[in-house]
Amino acid sequence: MSEILLGRQVSYKSDYDNSLLFPIKRSLGRAKIIKESSLPFNGYDLWSCYELSWLDSKGKPEVRIMHFVLSADSEFLIESKSVKLYLNSFNNTKFATQEEVYNLIKSDLSQIAGSPVKVYINKLSHYKNQPLNIFEGILLDELPVEISKYQVTSELLKIDLSNKEQIVEEILYSNLLKSNCLVTGQPDWASIQISYKGKKIDHRSLLKYLISYRDHNGFHEECIEHIFVDILENCKPEELTVFAKYTRRGGVDINPFRTNVSLKNTEVIKIRDVRQ
Repeated sequence: MSEILLGRQVSYKSDYDNSLLFPIKRSLGRAKIIKESSLPFNGYDLWSCYELSWLDSKGKPEVRIMHFVLSADSEFLIESKSVKLYLNSFNNTKFATQEEVYNLIKSDLSQIAGSPVKVYINKLSHYKNQPLNIFEGILLDELPVEISKYQVTSELLKIDLSNKEQIVEEILYSNLLKSNCLVTGQPDWASIQISYKGKKIDHRSLLKYLISYRDHNGFHEECIEHIFVDILENCKPEELTVFAKYTRRGGVDINPFRTNVSLKNTEVIKIRDVRQ
């Protein structure tokens, strides 16, 4: 972690350099929250990158928006600033075709992650008629709750005791999730959606739990896995899905998706949130 680029002044390179990518072992963060040898979820991290540009064969700039999907079971996640620096290294590099750029990025990201990465590179016109999104479900944010300290504890999570035996299916969401970067301490903002089937979760307790992350230090992916595991262990739903859309920083937003339900490729959701 001493070589991590976050929080350091780094000179931007404008010629292609894949050595800028920096991997971080997922197991380092998971060791604190997952006791079993096998993961209690599957899923992916959806990255949206808005600063991709290169030169065509005649030196004219091309600009694109790129999404890539990294499986949650990859050995490594990729440090976000290193992705920004890596993509900016394409700025003054000539490529004959977009396919050449696509193949290079796909190969580099897959190699650094230790797992195949799906890459999508789109022209800006692709988004012309695409609306901004907001999570579906029951909004928790208007519930009256009182909070005196912001310290993450799973003890905040409660089952609704009004009908302990009732099995429900609910989709809940909040725009109040905030944590801090593990390295720089800078704030990370997100909206989060929680879908589950099981005994009814007390909505106020869930909102208080999500707000408790306000002073928590952790990478996006680690925070969402922490939330998933705490809900799973304390509320014991039969089915659980947690999806967070973090706001953009440095031209990149990261959207972790974790579920214990069968995951299909068609479930990768690339629509931007209103805050992205």
